[in-house]
Amino acid sequence: MVSIVLFSCEKEQSAENNMVAGATFLNVAYGTDPLQTMDIYLPAGRSSSLTKAMVLIHGGAWVSGDKSELTPFVDTFKRRLPDYAIFNINYRLSAAPNNLFPTQENDVKAAMEFIFVKLALYGISDKFALIGASAGGHLALLQGYKYNGPIKPKVVASFSGPTDLAQMFTNPVGGNPVLSILLASAIGKTLTQDPQLYANSSPVNFITSVSPATLLLYGSNDPLVSATQATIAKDKLVAANVTNQYVLYGGAGHVDTWDNLVFFDAFNRLQAFMIANVK
Repeated sequence: MVSIVLFSCEKEQSAENNMVAGATFLNVAYGTDPLQTMDIYLPAGRSSSLTKAMVLIHGGAWVSGDKSELTPFVDTFKRRLPDYAIFNINYRLSAAPNNLFPTQENDVKAAMEFIFVKLALYGISDKFALIGASAGGHLALLQGYKYNGPIKPKVVASFSGPTDLAQMFTNPVGGNPVLSILLASAIGKTLTQDPQLYANSSPVNFITSVSPATLLLYGSNDPLVSATQATIAKDKLVAANVTNQYVLYGGAGHVDTWDNLVFFDAFNRLQAFMIANVK
């Protein structure tokens, strides 16, 4: 009887060892600053050859916000794309005189490097999508276009994200000068003071024929980020023959004000776009 019980336990343990359980790790540090953290959600049954991943980047005009704002969407992504690992990241917020541009860009790059060296540990592949909202959309596009490594994403998706900071500074929505002032305060300089910094921080300046497939989701009545920011990127993507989709939601404002119907359509489009292009 004892031998039967032992054999049964060993058989159960062996079966469990062959199944990779899902795992969640919160506030994992990728740097030394308290804001350099990420939440990690690894799916059950993952493998380094098949499991894809997405990186979520929150908004807040680069000066505020937190990864917790995107946490409510994690379950949505788990249901829609259950075979994906999810990395929801924080980054240092811009505040004079510290953490001005390009701190946020550098943090996203550092987070990607951190994930890259742990691909085998997490049991996932290097097939990635970067998804950002508002300022996070800007950072997702910038990372995806500007850097070829350590992980070159297959897809970048921007929900209301700026793409050309010089144009945004010169032509704020509705001609509102306050928007230009806020942009300069996050960057640390005006366009006149440092045009090169604006150029280096604008995703559209790094679009090439090998840029990742891009999904652009914007509202026609956005009081912060003009739809022109999307069309500038779209035109360059088309000229470079890069797969892209641009969706303009009529009457919708900035991403943080979208209603459930707009979000439902946006997530439908994102899901389809990722299935088609993250390969």
